[in-house]
Amino acid sequence: MGSEKAKEVVAVYPGSFDPVTNGHLDLIARGAEIFDRLIVAITRNLEKDPLFDVKERMEMLETVTFDWKNVEVDVFDGLLMDYARARSASVILRGIRAVSDYEYELQMAMMNRKIEPRIETVFMLPGEAYSYLSSRMVKEIARLGGLPKGLVPTAVEERLRAKFS
Repeated sequence: MGSEKAKEVVAVYPGSFDPVTNGHLDLIARGAEIFDRLIVAITRNLEKDPLFDVKERMEMLETVTFDWKNVEVDVFDGLLMDYARARSASVILRGIRAVSDYEYELQMAMMNRKIEPRIETVFMLPGEAYSYLSSRMVKEIARLGGLPKGLVPTAVEERLRAKFS
């Protein structure tokens, strides 16, 4: 056993990231410490009407994750488990802020396990400062002309202000 090479643990952190928040970055930072490689995977969800297109979200995520050498930003559509298999991932990273998140995420994790039992879902709680934060709330605040400091990275705040000015 001592001569066996340890397998690289690749995790996928999927989401719309529309826009990326400091809560997302909190999970990315902690995930980058735990996993050998962390793929932040932007979902192309045709049912949602995003504020930022996929290219813009990719640019923002690449800018704010640049310092983490084991973090990669990518885009996918289709089944998450198909994408995770194609990227040789063994973990799906998901954030949970509240009990309502847990109920939804539990259903998704169980279905994902049914589709691909070799891929585990790992839930992380956000840092206390971000337990209430969501992209939806950030967009709504920005639409109404406000954006309290500390919700999103500076580069994202600038893009939000440009969208609504």
